[in-house]
Amino acid sequence: MYGLIMTEPGHIEMQTYASEENLQDRDIKIKLLYGGICGSDVGVYKGKIVHASYPVRPGHELLGEIIETGENALLQKGTRVVIQPNSYCGECEYCAAGMTNICPEKKSLGINVDGGFAEQFTINEKYAIPVPEELSDEKAVLVEPFSVIVHAFRKIRVDASTKIAIVGCGTEGILAIGLAEHLGADVTAIDINEEKLQKVNQHYKQVHTMTPGQAEQNQYDYVLEAAGAKGTFEKSLDIVKPGGEIVVIGLAPHADLEVSKAVRKEVTVYGSIIYQAPKDFITSMDYLKRPSLNVEPVISKIFALKDYQTAYEDAVSGHYGKIIINFKEDAR
Repeated sequence: MYGLIMTEPGHIEMQTYASEENLQDRDIKIKLLYGGICGSDVGVYKGKIVHASYPVRPGHELLGEIIETGENALLQKGTRVVIQPNSYCGECEYCAAGMTNICPEKKSLGINVDGGFAEQFTINEKYAIPVPEELSDEKAVLVEPFSVIVHAFRKIRVDASTKIAIVGCGTEGILAIGLAEHLGADVTAIDINEEKLQKVNQHYKQVHTMTPGQAEQNQYDYVLEAAGAKGTFEKSLDIVKPGGEIVVIGLAPHADLEVSKAVRKEVTVYGSIIYQAPKDFITSMDYLKRPSLNVEPVISKIFALKDYQTAYEDAVSGHYGKIIINFKEDAR
């Protein structure tokens, strides 16, 4: 069995793995179909995630098919599933409140425990969520990253009466643009990268685009900060209306917050980290089944597993949207 291994920052290679035998209790063995390369995968590759462990098998945006089950597993062989890649203890106060996304015992596939970028991998079925038949593989592989946006949008009420700015037009930003447009909002996309803005213009005709310098103060009911940069967080506070709300999914390490401005404008700032499963995954799949939700621009390229080096180079370059690795084909 073939799979990828990140031995150290900047170095990824193919390895052979022994297929795991004698599945325990509720374990399931999955044949991977598609795997998406995420911003955090790029961060691990660049050595920029401090809690990453090496060597580590990458991959947490995972779509596969169950090929074997443990004795007490409830899911059936042949079921297509997506993976919720963040573990949780199930016992702390946060898990008891349903906030498994902030469990202090959380571990993340492909970051500090081995991920799923292999032809087959084994995981407890509680982290697997069945995919509806009508959802294509190309949409199903987006369920995990789209769940980040679904979770963030739970904090605000986006509809046809609202103006929202999406700051940052990477994968998560594009998914947010698609959902906000689908919900009927007046949407503005903001980015420093003209190529990304051109992509938005090409695929989302009703969405306004501009650079941060063009964005005026006090214009938006909601701002979703998806760039994860110091300046974009600070800009979000400028452009949100008095009484407005900012949702931050970007992971800027530091920013200067004008406290008096936030107070005088009576702005609400929400932090939003990953998602709560399975509910955000189920909502994501419900949205993705709708033909009127435009997420096709998110995926830029699909590579065969044997071309993993080029796939990572393109993902790291920052010139593309979502890069997918196709595990259906022979790795050799």
